[in-house]
Amino acid sequence: MNVSTREVDGVTILDLHGTLVAGVGDEVLREAVNRLLGADHRRILVNLAEVTRLDSTGVGELVASWKLAARFGAQLKLLRPGDRVRSTLHLAQVLPLVEVFEDEAEAVQSFARPE
Repeated sequence: MNVSTREVDGVTILDLHGTLVAGVGDEVLREAVNRLLGADHRRILVNLAEVTRLDSTGVGELVASWKLAARFGAQLKLLRPGDRVRSTLHLAQVLPLVEVFEDEAEAVQSFARPE
């Protein structure tokens, strides 16, 4: 799993590439989110477009990251999960909890709206 970070209109976007599974993938995501929250980033968009596989550990790490962000007064949202990833998130009943977007511009703009 590789993670790159970029910023668009005050929103930090984590572009994930590879598999978000037990072992390296979940640790890479955890470290990236912890680093961003520690640096006072409060609007985080996790781009899942290039994630090819997600297991229960990856789902757990996404939920843990979302909860941690909320505890720090931050928002964490998801962008472009592929069909396999979306199916896994749906089966794990994560989709009703976390906001998911297909369009990056719409996702970035959603952070400006009051919750």
